[in-house]
Amino acid sequence: MTATDRFRPSVTVAAVIAREGRYLLVEEETPEGLRLNNPAGHLEMGESPVEAVVREALEETMRAFVPEAFLGVYLARFVRPVRLEDVTYVRLAFSGSVGEEIAGRTLDEGIRRTLWLSLDEIRASQDRHRSPLVLACIEDHAAGRRLPLDSVSSDPSLADPRRLG
Repeated sequence: MTATDRFRPSVTVAAVIAREGRYLLVEEETPEGLRLNNPAGHLEMGESPVEAVVREALEETMRAFVPEAFLGVYLARFVRPVRLEDVTYVRLAFSGSVGEEIAGRTLDEGIRRTLWLSLDEIRASQDRHRSPLVLACIEDHAAGRRLPLDSVSSDPSLADPRRLG
């Protein structure tokens, strides 16, 4: 296997946010149409997973996210029919809380709106989920899974500019 043939999964982070029996989801535009997702996105170079989930949740919900626990590592494979693109996602999911929307902020491009849905409503809308990981993370949260945040560690070299490039 050459370096160009090496398996390169896409690393993402997701925020699972519950309040009064409802979960905060986003409705987003995708090549497959409008889909429901946890506030989530890609890990960017130089940031820790915790930094990434805080950033993504803010961009997609207009709310400051405070991570409280690590839910786990989730994997799923997806073949995008439009492009015949085969992608494996490695999702690092965190649970936490948010405050109210921050005045003056706008939703990230492609995010149509945020929704607070019950677990039953989320289960009933599986055909609209961006991936099976949306429900998997929420089910684990509902079942009480909570791992310490320090289960995910990041070496200081992430922010060392000499290591970039």
